[in-house]
Amino acid sequence: MGRLVKNWSGILVAFFLLALMRLFLPVPFATEVLIFAIYTMACNFLLGRVGLLSFGQPAYLAVGAYFTGLYLSYWGSNPYMGILAGIVGSAVFCLIVGPFFVRLRSDYFALVNLALCVIIYFLVEKVLMGITHGDEGLSFLMNMSSTPILDLGNQKDFFIFTFLVTLFVWIFCKYTDNSVYGAACMATKMNEDRMIFLGYSTFRVRWSAFVIANTMAGLAGSLYAVWFGYVSPDMSAPARAADVVVVTILGGVGTLYGPLAGSFAYIAMKDLISSLISNWELFIGLLLVFIMLAGERGIWGSLEPVIKKISLKRKMESPTKT
Repeated sequence: MGRLVKNWSGILVAFFLLALMRLFLPVPFATEVLIFAIYTMACNFLLGRVGLLSFGQPAYLAVGAYFTGLYLSYWGSNPYMGILAGIVGSAVFCLIVGPFFVRLRSDYFALVNLALCVIIYFLVEKVLMGITHGDEGLSFLMNMSSTPILDLGNQKDFFIFTFLVTLFVWIFCKYTDNSVYGAACMATKMNEDRMIFLGYSTFRVRWSAFVIANTMAGLAGSLYAVWFGYVSPDMSAPARAADVVVVTILGGVGTLYGPLAGSFAYIAMKDLISSLISNWELFIGLLLVFIMLAGERGIWGSLEPVIKKISLKRKMESPTKT
């Protein structure tokens, strides 16, 4: 029992702080931090676990958002079912394109995902205009019905729901890190030839990681769709392809809490600085350069040793039990 509490205490503390964040910050800000954290966790899973750098994450975000938007615009009104449609649609889409993409390495994988981002943007803006309404986007806010227990049309209830979803995704990532599959992912990233020699299918490891990570991105897109009651091609804009990668590096690649730290910093700077100057991205770039020069481990990667040192010092100073 003590070991279980020790393993999961960090996540419980992190989400306790998230709950406190809601008391001092506006609901829209706190909600956006949580959704973007899920989006960043998707990129962090792909880059940190199997070493696959993708510049096509807006494509997977848009796939989840559009599946949700299409369901709520044409077929149903329950936002929970809309989110489920986004998750299932994203998973199926990733299962189809994954085998072709994960065979590529390094720059080729990053660029083919960027090309997919351009394709998705063109499809929803031009080719499927009759369904997606092109640049006008899909608006379905008035179509969504109220739901029992947690009404996703209510800002406070939607925050609670998003909080619980984010907690579940974090627990899943933590469990994966400590599982055999997580070890296989890291081993594939570090030494793929040895994994093949031991008889593992590194192709299946990368494919499954690709599906898991980009389905998370689709989940974030579905949450955005329900939150705004609207989706547009801008969600898949190639110009935003580097954003989530920057936030992942900013928070700390491969760390469990990096996505939250990076998302909080990114959303805070975007909301505060953009009200003062239009080119707020400059400050994100400067912060990223500073973090990389300081230690190349991101915000959480730099803070974690300090926190561990303080925690260890307190344990040593506390009186021992007789």
